[in-house]
Amino acid sequence: MERISTGQLFMLTLLFQIGTSVIFGFASAAGRDAWLSTLLSTGIGTCLILMYLILMRLQPGLTLVEWFPAQFGFWLGTPIAWFYCLHFIYNAGRTMGDIKDLIPTTILPGTPNWIILGIFMIAITYALFSGIEVLARLAEIILPVILVLFLIEIILIYASDITDIKRLQPVLGEGWGRIWKAVWPSGIQQSFGETLEFAMIWTLCSPSKRIIKTTLFASIVYGILLSSFDALAILVFGEGTFSTSRYPLYRLVKVISVADFLENLDALGILYFMGTAFFKVTIQMYGAIRGIQQLLSLGDSRLLVFPIGAVVFFLGLTMSKSTSEHWFSTTYLGQPGLIMYLFLPGLLLILVLIRKKISNAKMEKSG
Repeated sequence: MERISTGQLFMLTLLFQIGTSVIFGFASAAGRDAWLSTLLSTGIGTCLILMYLILMRLQPGLTLVEWFPAQFGFWLGTPIAWFYCLHFIYNAGRTMGDIKDLIPTTILPGTPNWIILGIFMIAITYALFSGIEVLARLAEIILPVILVLFLIEIILIYASDITDIKRLQPVLGEGWGRIWKAVWPSGIQQSFGETLEFAMIWTLCSPSKRIIKTTLFASIVYGILLSSFDALAILVFGEGTFSTSRYPLYRLVKVISVADFLENLDALGILYFMGTAFFKVTIQMYGAIRGIQQLLSLGDSRLLVFPIGAVVFFLGLTMSKSTSEHWFSTTYLGQPGLIMYLFLPGLLLILVLIRKKISNAKMEKSG
């Protein structure tokens, strides 16, 4: 069986959570208070992830698709487990839709969508055939590069002398209403709720006793990083442009201008976007593949790589025909995520705790 270290788990978790939010922006509906909304989402989202980790600890050795049959029974738990696998495939297709939406409208206008997604899917398929250990080693290489690029971008933006602290003021000028609107439900679903997909990977991590601290630390780092970029985008653009821009964080790279020499660094933004999106889609597909493998009791998960890859590729191409349709599918069709990420895990946790209490009571009585 494949194994990954907790250090590799940290890198995979952080890359997965950054995903496409590094370009599209997070909590832009909160205007100049988006950074505060992101921090609030981080606090609630981390508590949500802690619930998943408690479920993992209470059911040692079981993956997400094994939790529900173990507690709800075969006839009720198995369909729920299948629903999660299908949801992971949908999420992967939606992330591919993010790529289809961004690349042709930025650095490769006129390039057919199927070529862009096809090349991307070839790389993902190769990673899935190589296994989670190879993907984790790749994360060890890619994450430091992306973090260095982030640091370079921040330094160049400040060197361009285009920031103004007044654009962040007044803090809470519009009250908590729009901040909470950006937090619930999309703020806690995006990246934080989706981390439930790692319940298909946690059983492969060693040592297991450090999984909780590692995952929570990665989530907090992600929240602070994204909040910082939101604040930086507002410092540069102001509330109006930040809230209405389709790719506010991508535009940060475009405005860099140092001594009329360092300019037009669009490729820098696309580079780390493609890197984080690659890991997000690959992990989403890995969770679906491993889940279906366990549900069907297959010996080799690689048998599922091409069929599921073809489905994700098709979804990425056809899920939306325009940018507006893509945003609609992301905002509204993703609402079932509340059931997947909050209601069902919460119900499962209550059931596990009740059964554990009953079991302990029987042991004490028999003892």
